[in-house]
Parts: sequence; structure tokens; C-alpha cells
Amino acid sequence: MSAAVIQLLVLAGIAIFLILRLRSVLGTREGFEKPPLPAERAGPADRRDFEVIEGGPDRDITDHVPEGSDAAQALARMKRIEPGFSVGEFLQGARGAYEMILMAFEHGNIDQVAPFLDQDVEQAFRDVIVQREGQGLSIQSSFVGVRELALVDAELDTGTDMAEITVRFVGEMTHIVRNAAGEVIEGSETEIKRQRDVWTFARKMGTGDPNWKLIATGE
Repeated sequence: MSAAVIQLLVLAGIAIFLILRLRSVLGTREGFEKPPLPAERAGPADRRDFEVIEGGPDRDITDHVPEGSDAAQALARMKRIEPGFSVGEFLQGARGAYEMILMAFEHGNIDQVAPFLDQDVEQAFRDVIVQREGQGLSIQSSFVGVRELALVDAELDTGTDMAEITVRFVGEMTHIVRNAAGEVIEGSETEIKRQRDVWTFARKMGTGDPNWKLIATGE
């Protein structure tokens, strides 16, 4: 066998080896692949130098209400009036307010939360407490936690900048009702009661007072 033939066989072996190595490292292409367009014909969708799009949905809003909904638009307007306003922080505050106000009502001590209540809501709470006391009933309750919390609706009066946000709560607590003789007539120390409430809070945006007031309650 001549030297030229041997040299060709060696080169062919090296080529086969390199092909197998490339296949193992890069993988193989299967199926139809669209050939790349020449640079001058490539459209915006085919370019690799993607542009960074500024703006986009506000996750602080769209995490809680559908994008483009009336509630989302109202929340966006609140933020324009008061750039420091955060929906997430509001909901955390609402969670704390729910526990504080609910327990004050359960224990018959509305005075400590009166600054956070609209006058009509405060009076309604006081009327129920007076009615309970008139019947000789006493309440013993302990707050366990908030099982569910969801932003239901948001509105903004563009004329007055008064904002309203409605939140649905599902709270858990132990709740015992005793009569005048001290006998338990409802609940138990071990049974956890679920309390469902829909509360609406209001505040004038863009003012120095950061406190929201509870203006309506329901289920």
C-alpha cells in the first residue's frame, strides 16, 4: 500500500472522529428548520438584539386584581396621586386592622379602635355591644389568624381623591358565648370558628394622614 493511500486513510479516520465528537457535544438537529434570513432582510421579530421594554404591568396591582379592570385602573390612579402608595403594604395593614378591630368588637372595647372607624360603623358596633350586655351575654374569643385575604374592588373619586378599597377576609378564632349565669351557650375553647367578612376602607389620597377608616362591613 502506497504512502499516499495510507495518508488518506489516516485523514479520513481523523475526520470521522471529529464528526462524532461534534455530534456528542452540540447534539443533532431534527426536523425542518427555517433558514436564517440575510441581515438586510431580517424583520424585527427575527433580530437577536432584543430591546428592553420599559414600563409594562404594575405587579403590585396585577398580583391582586385583573390587569385592565376597573379596580386596576382605580389603583393606578391612586398611585399617580400618591406615588408612595403600595397595594401590597395596604393589604398587610388591612390584615392587622382586621384582627385589631374584630377583637375589639368581640371584647366589647370599641374605644381603642374608634379612630379607625367611620361614625356609622362605630355606632353599629356599639349598638351590638349594648344589646349583648343587655341580654347578659359575655364573649370570650381568641384570634387564630387570617386564612384568606383578597382585594375585591377599588374605586377612586377623581373629584375628591377619596379612595375606597374592599377586602374579603376569612379569619379563624375561638369564640365562646356565655349567658348571665356563666354557662356556655355557643362555641367552645377548642373549636375554631371561621369568620367571613367583606370590609371597605376609605382614605383621601395625597394627604398627610396615612390611616384608612373602615366605612362598611358585610359578608
